Amino acid sequence: MSNIKEIKNQLLNDSYYEIDHSSGYKIFVYPKENYSSSYAIFGTKYGSIDTIFRKESQESFTEVPEGIAHFLEHKLFESEELDAFARYAKTGASANAYTSFDKTCYLFSCTDNFEDSLEILFDFVQNPYFTEQTVQKEQGIIGQEIRMYEDEPGWESLFQLLRAMYHKHPVRIDIAGTVESISEITADLLYECYNTFYNPSNMALAVAGNVTVPQVLKIADKMLKPKESKKIERKFMEEPESVVEKTVIKNLSVSMPIFAIGFKEAIKTPVRSLKESVVSNLLLDIIAGKTSVLYEELLSEGLINTTFDTEYFEGYGYSAHIFTGESHEYEKVRERLQEYLKKVIENGVNEDDFNRIKRKHYGNFIMSFNDIDAISNSLIGSYFNGEGLFEQLSVLESITLEDVNNRLRSAINIENSSMSVIKQK
Repeated sequence: MSNIKEIKNQLLNDSYYEIDHSSGYKIFVYPKENYSSSYAIFGTKYGSIDTIFRKESQESFTEVPEGIAHFLEHKLFESEELDAFARYAKTGASANAYTSFDKTCYLFSCTDNFEDSLEILFDFVQNPYFTEQTVQKEQGIIGQEIRMYEDEPGWESLFQLLRAMYHKHPVRIDIAGTVESISEITADLLYECYNTFYNPSNMALAVAGNVTVPQVLKIADKMLKPKESKKIERKFMEEPESVVEKTVIKNLSVSMPIFAIGFKEAIKTPVRSLKESVVSNLLLDIIAGKTSVLYEELLSEGLINTTFDTEYFEGYGYSAHIFTGESHEYEKVRERLQEYLKKVIENGVNEDDFNRIKRKHYGNFIMSFNDIDAISNSLIGSYFNGEGLFEQLSVLESITLEDVNNRLRSAINIENSSMSVIKQK
């Protein structure tokens, strides 16, 4: 018997349902009235950084080739008969999948035939089919993909920065791995990773839009297979506080140099709290968002253009505050950014700026509940992080100016930074 709990939010005047399914899977359903489409995502807490792990029954850690999570994602769409994309073509659903640093997700959106499409999703994700012959074929395909991304300036800029910042954490490796690492992948290794991470205790389904709980349960009861729960231990990589290199430059075909500047956070525990994440995102917007003093000065002086952006980049065992953009004078941008950060660290964040940005983030978060894609992905991400979907609202409400200044001074070390540059020869 499945256990169903309704979770409400008075401010939004909205609610969703959290279901502990009898199979052991966690299911979230967020019905949206007057929506014509539906969006479903079936995810596992298994990403590119999970290269060293241990199941509860094992004495020693298992180490697998880099890129295997992404490789597995590609292979799951195949079967002995019709692949999943061909099956979705018959229902009219638009399907996709992605592997990130910390999770792998399979998804579809549709306006009709929701139940048939959900059945396909459950079916192919739960029934892997790997042979040495198909693995070898995929090694060639993904090898080409890796080489292609090595020449993609934006992608290479990020991973060049991560390699410059991180000594040994696997976040420094491309999500797809390397041509060398994927050559070590075998069908047996794929089954080993699948049987470890594709487990009800490590997975969840989130559905939003024109759906009901009975609809989802009808297909879940029919398709979801109970499995024994497994505990997985991930190896926390002890990462030095220092960066590897201060500046790394690569030549690719670009009309203007692309830069990424990262301030590596020294962390002692593998996971950041929701509050730390929310405060860091506020902080970056206050320092260098589109309405900040720094952004307006750099833009008016022609040192940056409107591509300038920020990101709080964090996950299991890593964390950094990143600034990206395009500039012919990237060294000067770094210099100005560091000067500005020193000034703000010394004097503190302006209270008016703090209040304005806090209101903006609050409004943006509320507006995100109009987007069923964002809702479904947030439900999965929140669950894997051990949080509730609505928690960010209460955390955001509670944040003070003191919280922001404390985070600024503890998480950003001016000296502990790297810059990645992609420019024309």
